[in-house]
Amino acid sequence: MTSKGFTENTDNIETPNDINVSEKPLNPKKISSGRVDINVLKSKLEAQQGKEFRKNLFIFSFCVLLLGSIGIFLSL
Repeated sequence: MTSKGFTENTDNIETPNDINVSEKPLNPKKISSGRVDINVLKSKLEAQQGKEFRKNLFIFSFCVLLLGSIGIFLSL
């Protein structure tokens, strides 16, 4: 029985010779300045609060309707 060594299992892996690909930056997005428009932040916050208010209003009205229907059912 013969044992095969690692020298027989060699694979030649070639790397591409395209230099242009390696010169490209990893992140193609432009770096913007650290300034933020306060009006954009305020509008996003107001939109988020509006969605949250509508959700809370729906849950509250559902609970009131449920309690009212249970009260009417039990009073009969």
